[in-house]
Amino acid sequence: MNVYDFDGTIYHPDCAVSFAFWCLWRHPSLAFTYVPKLVKSAIQLKQKKIPRFLFERTFFSFLCMIDDFDEQIEKFWDKHISRVSAWYLAQKRPDDLIISASPNCIIEPAARRLGVNFMATEYDRDVGAFVDNLMFAREKAAYIFDQGFPDIENFYSDSLADTPLALCAEKAHLVTHNAQQVEDWPKLDIDTVKKIHEKIDTGWSVHL
Repeated sequence: MNVYDFDGTIYHPDCAVSFAFWCLWRHPSLAFTYVPKLVKSAIQLKQKKIPRFLFERTFFSFLCMIDDFDEQIEKFWDKHISRVSAWYLAQKRPDDLIISASPNCIIEPAARRLGVNFMATEYDRDVGAFVDNLMFAREKAAYIFDQGFPDIENFYSDSLADTPLALCAEKAHLVTHNAQQVEDWPKLDIDTVKKIHEKIDTGWSVHL
């Protein structure tokens, strides 16, 4: 089994950010009900007045403001599934697993179109909050162990924060250059380990 991160790895750019712009274009009222709150939250985050998870909650609140969400997410992927990297499509297998920190309601239609398995962060659109399985960093590795998946042949990600899962694979690959270039995972020297801790300690964030 091969395991893949999604945003920045086999898809560019970030699907949540792309979908937010998609919805803003089709629901202009979001410019008044959503954007001011997002800007305020971004400023507060930069000033370190709020933790990152509160910014994330504000960012994803647009998912609760769209009455025609099911229709829009399908139309979005009808157009954007072509952005999945060609190198991935050339080696795609039915037993592939996509594991992503992005909300499951955004990732599921893409995985369905690709015909592969997926696990993503559970997002409750009724209350506008993440459930208890944020698929970031160590949690990805924990999920693999908890589910008793078979050995991972290859793991691909664009982020060093995914090192815990990279260490579970027979071979790990770092994806760079806007999801277009695949390299070997960096050796765990002192400088790389520092970068890994910085990525993990910073916390999950959409690729803004």
